[in-house]
Amino acid sequence: MTKTVPIEDIGMILIENQMTAITIPLLNKLSDNNVAVVFCNQKGMPNSMLLNLDSNCAQGEVLRNQLAVSEPLKKQLWKQIIEAKIKNQSLLLSKLGKDGDKLKPYYCNVKSGDNDNREGAAARTYWSELFGKDFIRERNAEGINVLLNYGYIVLRAAVSRALVSSGLFPSIGIFHRGRSNAFPLSDDMMEPYRPFVDEIVYDLVQKGEMGLTKETKAALIRILYCDTYFPKVTRPLGVGLSLSMASLVKCYAKDSSKLIFPVIK
Repeated sequence: MTKTVPIEDIGMILIENQMTAITIPLLNKLSDNNVAVVFCNQKGMPNSMLLNLDSNCAQGEVLRNQLAVSEPLKKQLWKQIIEAKIKNQSLLLSKLGKDGDKLKPYYCNVKSGDNDNREGAAARTYWSELFGKDFIRERNAEGINVLLNYGYIVLRAAVSRALVSSGLFPSIGIFHRGRSNAFPLSDDMMEPYRPFVDEIVYDLVQKGEMGLTKETKAALIRILYCDTYFPKVTRPLGVGLSLSMASLVKCYAKDSSKLIFPVIK
């Protein structure tokens, strides 16, 4: 059966089957329409990504502002990112009937640059409340961690697409850095969105799903369409990311001092 979809309606294509054939003209057309193409490895895990390098008419100006950002501004932006992340973790716990107030002292007292690592301290409490005291967040562990890893990779791809669409360069980060990290800015800006993935994983675990299957992967990919709540509007996560990246562009241009992130409801 053949199914057609307008290319303008596609935000991301995830290619999992190792026998999939795709043409260069199609890849170029997808790139022209700013579609993020994600390729999976033999284990079915997202492994690489195709992004458009010329998707914003003001890209040159945005990049110059990004390169010129000062260290004090980076520290203030990172403070806002961590505050938003921990607050969403707190809201998620409360939404699930757990003690989200335990995280309030952490997001209310984040310092510039998060110099005393409130993020790490909050994470220990958060994971214990969310999945139980025996749960340890480890990238190479099985079970719940595999589900989290897959969801975060999908989210990272969507964040990278939104960054490039806004004229930003994902390789120039605010806090994350490292020679082996090609998308440190994606890792920065996805932080407040991680709890949206956590909520989906929690629901899967409650249903007894502890591994990657066709069904759990589909559920995690649907993160791109979940509702995100901003101060005045509600948008699907894929669109909400664009609002956050646009706010970062304004901060880099010194037209604003505040990043915009959604909250969990």
